[in-house]
Amino acid sequence: ATIATMSVPADFDPVLASARPTFDEQAVLGIAAATFGLRAAAARNLGSERDQTFLLIDGGSSSIAVMKLSNAAEDPATLDMEALAVLHAKRVDPELPLALPWRVPGADGDAADPATRRVAIDHAGGHHYVRMYDVLPGHQRSDPLALSDAALRSWGETTARVGRALRSFFHPAAQRTMLWDVQHAPRTRAMVDTIRDVEQRALVERVLDRFDEVVVPAWPGLRAQVIHSDLTTDNALVDDAGRITGIVDFGDMCYSALIVDLASLLDSLLNDRGPDLFRAARLVLDGYQRVTPLEPLELRLLGELLAARAAVTIAISSWRSDRGLEDAAFAERYNDPVARTISTLLDTGWDEVARQFGADLPASPTGRVSLAARRAATMGPALEPLTYEIPIHLVDADGVWLTDVEGRRYLDAYNNVPCVGHNHPRVTEAIARQARRLNTNLRYLHEGAIRLAERLIATCPPGLDTVFFVNSGSEANDLAWRLATTVTGRHGGLCTDFAYHGISDAIAPLSPESWPGGRQPEHIETWPVPDPARGQHLDASALQAAIGRLDARGLALAAVFLDGVLTSDGYPTLEPVQAQAWLDATHRAGALWIADEVQGGYGRTGETMWSFQRLGLVPDIVTLGKPMGNGHPVGAVITRRDIAQAFADETVFFSTFGGNPVSMAASLAVLDVLEDERVVERTAMAGGALRDAIRSVAAGHEAVVEVRAVGLAIGVELTDRVTAVAIKEGLRQRGVLVGTSGRAGNVLKVRPPLAFTTADVPIVAEALAATLSATEVR
Repeated sequence: ATIATMSVPADFDPVLASARPTFDEQAVLGIAAATFGLRAAAARNLGSERDQTFLLIDGGSSSIAVMKLSNAAEDPATLDMEALAVLHAKRVDPELPLALPWRVPGADGDAADPATRRVAIDHAGGHHYVRMYDVLPGHQRSDPLALSDAALRSWGETTARVGRALRSFFHPAAQRTMLWDVQHAPRTRAMVDTIRDVEQRALVERVLDRFDEVVVPAWPGLRAQVIHSDLTTDNALVDDAGRITGIVDFGDMCYSALIVDLASLLDSLLNDRGPDLFRAARLVLDGYQRVTPLEPLELRLLGELLAARAAVTIAISSWRSDRGLEDAAFAERYNDPVARTISTLLDTGWDEVARQFGADLPASPTGRVSLAARRAATMGPALEPLTYEIPIHLVDADGVWLTDVEGRRYLDAYNNVPCVGHNHPRVTEAIARQARRLNTNLRYLHEGAIRLAERLIATCPPGLDTVFFVNSGSEANDLAWRLATTVTGRHGGLCTDFAYHGISDAIAPLSPESWPGGRQPEHIETWPVPDPARGQHLDASALQAAIGRLDARGLALAAVFLDGVLTSDGYPTLEPVQAQAWLDATHRAGALWIADEVQGGYGRTGETMWSFQRLGLVPDIVTLGKPMGNGHPVGAVITRRDIAQAFADETVFFSTFGGNPVSMAASLAVLDVLEDERVVERTAMAGGALRDAIRSVAAGHEAVVEVRAVGLAIGVELTDRVTAVAIKEGLRQRGVLVGTSGRAGNVLKVRPPLAFTTADVPIVAEALAATLSATEVR
């Protein structure tokens, strides 16, 4: 048969339309001797779809070589590509178990010339090439269903290693139309009529329809390179544990999407697994992604590509057997199992298949109400309520922008946790790289924690020279309280009137914002924050009075906590001279000063790295949290060595996750971004511009009492809580998110990620102006 009579495209690989060679054992023995000087006693046919492969055996029944006799339609350039690719991959990854082509004895030319690794012969009117390979250990054509979980992961890992070893390789012959390469699946429609089983034919057509609809438009976005494309149980040897010991065939190499390697592998390993298909697939993917993490689009399309590979298997094998190119039983031996795989995928549904393979699909925009109900049912009534009257279901973020499930974008002027911006690539990549490499604890040496400690110390005044790592601001403040009470031997605590410092059993009492029933703990006192507009609490007398109240109850002061921007108190204006008077009073009382930098640190003030530096203070202990890892859970305590030593004399500190390498990688990346993007300077400009814009918008509106600001920590005091909530909701409707704070709940809390720039200011200002006007009219 010739290509012109095959009713398929004329530009596909001609080998597919040609019968295998028909050499017998005696001819093979003679060819081995004539071409490579091998004197073999026997030759065993190993079977092949497109060429002939024989195991040569000596007189002692030992295997001495593997000989391949090419199809007469094979282009010698393709054979040369195979040889060069295998040699290239072996250089890149010497541990890959690759069958290497022999150099022809006495061949002229450079050893790098692939033509020196093949010999041309004529047989039965056809032109063939002889190649010789080493014998590799292992068993041929292993049973995929017998592979252990560990073996499945190993197959995935080896496949990824082959792809990685080939990623820098190219050869012109790789740009060919191999119908086994699923990018060409639509071309197999011309073969569908040869599928005798009506149900299988219908399955193939459904898969090809889906491929045209979903895969073809997305194909240009997939990673592409020269790939093996057919690393299956037919083309690999395995040991007794099922792990690959030899990769013996590169005959289907082509330039295609990298994910095609996985589609071919899964097609080989998953058939007839029934409900276990997805579990087994995930194990293979685990192994693959240990070497090469998959991109979101690859995960999203993997199910369709697996189905396409299965459909192509049915179409090509049916067509070849129909044309008499292969024995029907051999050609169609996989058709029933792959048809069952297709049925499993179709019955599961494409979106669910993608989820089972690990794709992160968009949530349904119709599920907000049910999702809120599920939240309430599983998380209970003690969890703080959702922020807005109509809950926002967020699914994506970038910089200062958040995107909800319906695709609406919101300017985030509220979340200080992603300090250098949502989804900052420097931070996310640092987390991913370290997570792929190692994550352990501080019982072992790891440079990341040491480097971070050194860099944090370098940002602080002399004397603050010792760092403890924890996992959150609450844990940092909890440890700070332990340090203070241990060192001083006292148990009285002091914080501002409506402060928030954390959720632990020790720190919740120092968080009057969330005191149960408003009841004040016996060992805690508070003092009111300054109110310059009303001329109240502008010296240290209120703090001294609070210390006196503790003393009167027989509770000596151990520590004073201060959030340097007074977030929960509504961002009142705090001057350095007043803060210094508070610190001096604390030290006179024999207590320690704890600077809580969870809110005000990392440059939020636009003046200094830490809010205590802006106030001219030198604290005894500094606590860090939220912004430190840009959303990755991490916290820290920085203190003096004498305090740490006094603590060590009494106890030992260890946190399983505190200081883990992944958290340290995130935190180091944040510090890098702060420096490289000049975040403190940018914050000063953006904060000043936003403050001025808000004041300009607020002028003349009776609902606004005062606008207070330091950097990108801005409080807009309104007349009452109801008005504040109404304006917050109005801003949300106009695409800007803010919070509220202050004891009366009447202060708009504006504290965007520090990725916020002057270009974002008009968006906030216009939304606020429209909201204020609408609120007053109502």
